[in-house]
Amino acid sequence: MAERPGPGGHGSTGEHDRGGVFRRGGGPGSPDEFEKLYRPRESEQRAVGETRRMPSADEISPARGQKKRRRTHSDAREYDGRGIKRRAREQRKRRFRTILVMALVVLLIVPLGFYLWANSRLNRVEALQDYEGRPDDGRGTVHMIVGSDSRDGMDDDQMQELATGEAEGQRTDTIMLLYTPRDGDPSIISVPRDSFVPMAVPGYADNKINTAYADSTCGTDEEGEEVCGGPAPLVETFERASGVQVDHYVEIGMGGFVDLVDAVGGVELCPEAPMSDPKAGLDIEAGCQDMDGGTALGYVRTRDSPRADLDRIQRQREFFSALIQESSAPSTMFNPFRAGPLVIAGTDTFTVDEGDKLRHLAGMLLAMRGGVETTAIPVGETPTLPNVGSVVMWDESRSEMMFDAIREGEPIPEEAMQD
Repeated sequence: MAERPGPGGHGSTGEHDRGGVFRRGGGPGSPDEFEKLYRPRESEQRAVGETRRMPSADEISPARGQKKRRRTHSDAREYDGRGIKRRAREQRKRRFRTILVMALVVLLIVPLGFYLWANSRLNRVEALQDYEGRPDDGRGTVHMIVGSDSRDGMDDDQMQELATGEAEGQRTDTIMLLYTPRDGDPSIISVPRDSFVPMAVPGYADNKINTAYADSTCGTDEEGEEVCGGPAPLVETFERASGVQVDHYVEIGMGGFVDLVDAVGGVELCPEAPMSDPKAGLDIEAGCQDMDGGTALGYVRTRDSPRADLDRIQRQREFFSALIQESSAPSTMFNPFRAGPLVIAGTDTFTVDEGDKLRHLAGMLLAMRGGVETTAIPVGETPTLPNVGSVVMWDESRSEMMFDAIREGEPIPEEAMQD
């Protein structure tokens, strides 16, 4: 028969053997199960009386001290938890955008505004008109450049100083063509103002070509309207006589001529002999010399030379070539103190066709930077005619050779050149 536990509830082993009662167990000197459950871990045991020491900064793990920097998917970006670097980057980006916008304004907006303002200052006339029988557009580019003797914009003192006289109305002292072929150097071609050609003004027969420009030359067309000389009749007269279509029209008066030369600081011209002409206000020595606007104006206007108007044509070509070279020189184009006054003087005094823009003038200028050839429409003879006076007759074969080359956009043949 099994031994029953005593009143103390312990068996012969001294342990509680009923279900649900925890057994202490364990041997001498070793903790029983109950002590193991509640005894502190060895890492937390400290000697009695020992002072607790705060860990040093090096011993603190990142999780308990300063937040560890974490990288995003991009190794180049770091976050420090406060956004300081991010805000600094954004400020740098904003400054960069501001500087970029300001640079674009200076480099693009300001020049564009200046161009539009200068373009609006050009005087415009209806010089290039369509009419029945007008020549076809050529393959090259033709500018007609007219120097008017108009005194508009000049006061009495200026007219007296420049010896321009006080004639009213408008006439032309200079007619030139700037012809740019498809390939090759451009040419400046003088059109003798006494060229004897058919008039485009109603009621007028053949006459000097400059008559077509004079505002005193008037007639009545088929519709009964009065037609007077001016840019359009001049262009039409030349086109009908030559068979060459004019693409652009440029006109400048005496006052504008002087301002333009002074704006570039004068031009160098080289007369072969001393010249003195009180009617033109000219008194110069022979040899190369810088001429201001007033002196240059007298130089291209005087007829006081052996061949009179033909010599003047040569001087006009010489002057125009020198003016272009001076205007297109880097010392002028990239110097705002010279380029600015040049643009202002030019746009204030130039008269162009309604369809012409400032860019066409700039294109004309740049086309001649590489050098130009100078010539004139070949002259056959210079007779004196009743009621007309001394005129210039074009050499038919050589002039047609020149005009045909212009129509085809080809360089002008040497045999068609005229001194």
